[in-house]
Amino acid sequence: MSLEIKLLGPLEVEAGGRAVTIGGERRIGVLARLALDAGQVVLTETLLSDVWASSSAATATKQLHIVISKLRDTLGPGVIETVPGGYRLAVERDHVDVHAFAHLSRQARAACADGATATADALFRGALELWRGPALTEVDAPWAGIEAERLEAERLSVLEDHAELRLAAGDQRALAGELAGLVRAHPLRERLTGQLMLALYRDGRAPEALETYRRLRRAMVDELGIEPDAELRRLHQAVLAKDSALDLPRTRRLEHVPPAELPADVQAFTARADEADRLRADLLSDVMVTVIDGPGGVGKSALAVHVAHGVAGRFTDGVIYVNLHGSTARLAPLAPIEALRHLLRSLGLDGAAIPSDAEEAAARYRSLTAASDLLVILDNARNVRQVRPLIPAGPGCRVLITGRDPLATLSNARHLHLGGLDDANAATLLARIVGSGRLEAEPRAAEEIVRLCGGFPLALRIVGARLAARPDRPLSHLAARLADATRRLDLLEYADLAVRAGLAVSHQQLREEPAGQDAAHLLCLLGLADLPTYTPAATAALAGWPEHRAETALEHLLDARLLEHAGPDRYQLHDLVGLYAREQDLPDDERASATRRVLHHYLATAQRAADLLNDHTEAGMYATDQAGEELPTLEAANAWLVEERADLVATVRQAARLADGSAVGLAHHLLWLFDRRGWFAEALEVGAEVLRQARERADWQAQVNLLQGLAGIHQQVGDLQESVRCLEDALACVDRTESSRRKAGLYNDLGITYTQMKRYDDALNALRGALAITQEEGRTLHEGMVRSNRAQVYHRQGRHAEAVDEARLALSLTVKDQGNAGAVGTAHDTLGDCLRARGSLEEAVGEYRVAIECQREAGYTMGLAVSHWWLGHTLYDLGRHEEARESWRVSLAILREARLLTPEEEARYLAQPVPDLPEAIKNQL
Repeated sequence: MSLEIKLLGPLEVEAGGRAVTIGGERRIGVLARLALDAGQVVLTETLLSDVWASSSAATATKQLHIVISKLRDTLGPGVIETVPGGYRLAVERDHVDVHAFAHLSRQARAACADGATATADALFRGALELWRGPALTEVDAPWAGIEAERLEAERLSVLEDHAELRLAAGDQRALAGELAGLVRAHPLRERLTGQLMLALYRDGRAPEALETYRRLRRAMVDELGIEPDAELRRLHQAVLAKDSALDLPRTRRLEHVPPAELPADVQAFTARADEADRLRADLLSDVMVTVIDGPGGVGKSALAVHVAHGVAGRFTDGVIYVNLHGSTARLAPLAPIEALRHLLRSLGLDGAAIPSDAEEAAARYRSLTAASDLLVILDNARNVRQVRPLIPAGPGCRVLITGRDPLATLSNARHLHLGGLDDANAATLLARIVGSGRLEAEPRAAEEIVRLCGGFPLALRIVGARLAARPDRPLSHLAARLADATRRLDLLEYADLAVRAGLAVSHQQLREEPAGQDAAHLLCLLGLADLPTYTPAATAALAGWPEHRAETALEHLLDARLLEHAGPDRYQLHDLVGLYAREQDLPDDERASATRRVLHHYLATAQRAADLLNDHTEAGMYATDQAGEELPTLEAANAWLVEERADLVATVRQAARLADGSAVGLAHHLLWLFDRRGWFAEALEVGAEVLRQARERADWQAQVNLLQGLAGIHQQVGDLQESVRCLEDALACVDRTESSRRKAGLYNDLGITYTQMKRYDDALNALRGALAITQEEGRTLHEGMVRSNRAQVYHRQGRHAEAVDEARLALSLTVKDQGNAGAVGTAHDTLGDCLRARGSLEEAVGEYRVAIECQREAGYTMGLAVSHWWLGHTLYDLGRHEEARESWRVSLAILREARLLTPEEEARYLAQPVPDLPEAIKNQL
């Protein structure tokens, strides 16, 4: 496993490309001490002395063994070796940033001595970029303080050596600002002060150079009682005399016309007003580098060129445009030396004057741009390695880069991510290409074309070109052809424009990179799962990989702009990328096994969620060989359900379409889980399709499970006759199975539905049957639920004393059986209803409040809405009208969030002094 340890700043450890957290002061201390001598033996006595200075030898030795064991568990086997007399960290020294810094610094100084200034500059920069802050800050020990001081002294020495090199290269303007901050932090460091004086002088700021010397002299005399050294005093005299020896020899530049290389602006440029304003502001501010990233075909180049045309006049030394071909079909990306030749020719050098070595060419480029006022457009960049040598040195220069890679490691850059156009702007772009009259003549077809292009300007330009070439054909003709997903990418190709080709470039680039091969394969697999979003856990199941490997591949696809962010730890495929993914070849057996794994991953996790939320009655109901996600708590189960709502619906649909064995289990759990959240419409749709398949197979047990779930949903939406029909069908199916255990639940649900229908005698008969079974089988919790429902019948019949007694008994049984928070909350709510009906309003308020807390804990959304509603009425009857309105407001907000009310309906209810009973509440007991 590859291990990286970073001590030059806050401790960071990466194992196998993933961040690893090291907890505990002594673990950090031991790891840091071993890392400083990576590859070498660190004696046990040294570790004990440095890390356990104040502990007894016996105790410290035992603790050291424990710390080493814990570090091995965290970092993996073989990383920390036990050797005679001590321990050794078995990693390459350059994988510890302290040693990498020392190594690069030595190489940089050697390159300076050999006159290879460009190489030295790159090496110095690489070394200094390793510093992210003060070293060893997490280790509070004397040895760490000494080592941190040594490292800081070496950093300053390297900074000074690099500053010397940059002064010789004419980088005085940028250097002056950096050195000023260093001198303020180290006011007695003479070499730094001398370098700042020289940089200021060469930048035409001699008075500031002299003031810098005076500040140093005062500090040295006041604090140390000595004068600056002889070399600094001579520099001071040379600045006073304006000695020409201090001047930098100027490179002679050929006279030439300032470049003006921008491509023509896009006449149909549309939207992006906010993005264009931001880019213009960046280019006219002190932001040196701006990067526009986004997927292929989203309009990055068009935006860059459009904005550059608007600000080109501000750059007196011209505008250079280079297409780096980072993602151009059938063309290799430009090598840095090729791009540098273009840049140097644009700056006036002839061919013979351009160095053949890339590092020398980059140094020449920096020299020529050190005092320039130049705009450089680097279009279609591949990666940071390609563009880093192309950044000019002058503070008056600005660089605008476009690419699919976000170039996140590029220094001093501001980033703008570009997504697709919204429907309105996409329609405007299409209208500019084909004419607004054609869109107005067929608005529905135009809307469909815009939707199917997914906001991609490239796709819109292609369909616009097709329509412009066929003015006699209606838009509906093209819309119908685009609607065929198997043909859409074929139609999104015209002349030299093609969506598929752009996607294929990014895909192929991943295949060519060793670190990207997992991502390239994963893209093909993602096309198999019809999911709106992908999590690392679901993706790991799909691919059959560990989760960390799946997450790394997802991040690579994100960087390649073949995936989009859809929230924390969640990704999505653009529709057009999804079509491309589904086109890719995979063996049939791999397709089948991958699809089955992801479906069963959702089955296993849904089963775990239902088990937690339904008091462990769902455990092991459906067999699956997938582990699913860990859901340790009710809170985790509810959070997963909310986050995975759309993915669960899509998974059931796909399982049903494929007639996969997971379909029944998924639909069964979805019906119950969605019922308690109020997500009724989706549950009815997917449940009905899976039920149809179960009937075709004569799968009686599946029909029982699905019919009971559907009955509950029908009852919730007020379709009571259909609810009764489903429950009666389910009872008939139970008679065809070997188990009658399910009859108790079906009788209980019939009792609820009959109560809603005001068929109270039928309800009591059904509940009596349910009660007999639960008592016979000793199912105390379920007996409590049945009695709770019977209490609801009693209070509706006006039998208030019996209702309260029955509700109290139901609550005691539920609590006695340690029912989950949802069941306990329902029991308290029922007791509140019975007390309110009897006129015991203050007692009812207390029960409703307990019910609300329990149901909130359980994530039982519908129960929460009901309890809040009737709490509001109880408070109103007590004359506490403001509290009542707040309780109604919460209830209505829950119904709106569950999409059982529109915002307009919610507002109408809230406008009433005492709101009418919403249908969604009326359908609840």
